[in-house]
Amino acid sequence: MSECVPRLRLVLASASPRRVALLRQIGIEPAVIDPADIDESPTRDELPALHAARLAEAKAKVVAARHPGAVVLAADTVVACGRRILPKAEDVGTARTCLERLSGRRHRVYGGVAVHGPDGRSARRLVQSVVIFKVLSPPDIEAYLATGEWRGKAGGYAIQGRAAAFVRQIGGSYSNIVGLPLFEAAGLLGGFGIRAP
Repeated sequence: MSECVPRLRLVLASASPRRVALLRQIGIEPAVIDPADIDESPTRDELPALHAARLAEAKAKVVAARHPGAVVLAADTVVACGRRILPKAEDVGTARTCLERLSGRRHRVYGGVAVHGPDGRSARRLVQSVVIFKVLSPPDIEAYLATGEWRGKAGGYAIQGRAAAFVRQIGGSYSNIVGLPLFEAAGLLGGFGIRAP
């Protein structure tokens, strides 16, 4: 007589529709979406990579406490010019400043990923991608701002949208730039028994 093994529940600690779509792309469907809603401000002198890793871990811990018995996946995406962390653009002025800063430059996108299991185990990864923008003219910037795609996006742009036309080159994980490094996330989840059916 075969014993029925209960299927683990996956909780995604994020409100990002991009992260949900990326997980679905590889056949993984979260059972619950529960954003952590934590303070995402950088600490004093915090480097971008450490900021991404710290926030992913903090989000996973907060949400795991609310869902005992589940596997919790959390992530954070940080866009950085050198040591400067660029904000999530919530207004046109911030988005314009970000785009002006990125114009003609190489920047880095750090993706922190953390998974907490029902047995108290946890695992994490930090991923770095490099993006090089073309020089953006004032009309380029104004036309992009008019799309509204920048709203809520780290660094004021969405590479999966019209900003793709600004990108001369990328190095590393494309899905990390969108919002979740899928290779690393799938590997972590597999270690906790969450795989695509």
